[in-house]
Amino acid sequence: MAERGRVVTDSMIGLKMPDYSRISPRVATVLGQNPNPFTGPGTNTYIVGTSKRPILLDTGQGVAIYADLLEKGLKEFSDTGELEQIVLTHAHIDHLGGVRQVVERFGEMPVSKMPWEGHDAPAGDVSPIYDDAVIETEGATLRAVFTPGHAPDHLCYVLEEERALFTGDVVLGAGTTVIPDDTGDLGQYMDSLKHLLELDLETIYPAHGPVIRNPKEKIREYIAHRELRERQILAALGDGPLDAMAIVKKIYVDVPEYLHPAAANSVRSHLRKLDRENRVMEHEKRWSLK
Repeated sequence: MAERGRVVTDSMIGLKMPDYSRISPRVATVLGQNPNPFTGPGTNTYIVGTSKRPILLDTGQGVAIYADLLEKGLKEFSDTGELEQIVLTHAHIDHLGGVRQVVERFGEMPVSKMPWEGHDAPAGDVSPIYDDAVIETEGATLRAVFTPGHAPDHLCYVLEEERALFTGDVVLGAGTTVIPDDTGDLGQYMDSLKHLLELDLETIYPAHGPVIRNPKEKIREYIAHRELRERQILAALGDGPLDAMAIVKKIYVDVPEYLHPAAANSVRSHLRKLDRENRVMEHEKRWSLK
């Protein structure tokens, strides 16, 4: 019998977030208006800086009403209601899909992200940035931290003035992130979490869900959760060969069935990690212990 239970007990289901919220003297959030079972209330996009032309970190996916809410939020945040530039965490559509919409409303501006060939087109021409790159505006310094696993191009950003971290999809404000089985890598994701644990942080600003005020506790919780899922998968396979969905039904007993396909993504990512470690093997889409 597989080990049951979960470490991360909160959930995005039913969670509500405000359209606009001033979080600190340097940070405000505008909700992307794209709720669904995987984004929760929607993508948090962040206005960052103290200048008249702050940075926008992530853009949502291009929902029509978002541009109006962003314009209103910018007028509350600064005197001019203008933006200096856009910075992106990664190329998933709910993070960069609104770039053209923002540019059309506020004018041409630099767009910075780590390149991911074949995935960056919705953002137009991007300025390539990589690990440890520094992006500055008046009153705010963002330092990029390469955190692959959820996506191969994923960057988190340390806001040095606040000892805060914009985590994109690596750490969420509630629930856990999905590791896509086609473009994700669970081994890299675990390494990214351990790297974040080494940072001196007071606050996490996630791409989905509320602000996290206990960064190290939350990151340790995420690591423990993935380690638990790995033990559960191995225990489930102790009963004989199973496909990914059969494993989901054994161990994701606390997750609504409509989320099982997403859970299967993460299970397949776990299985590929275990396969690389020579602990499981696959035959005709069924997995077994080695």
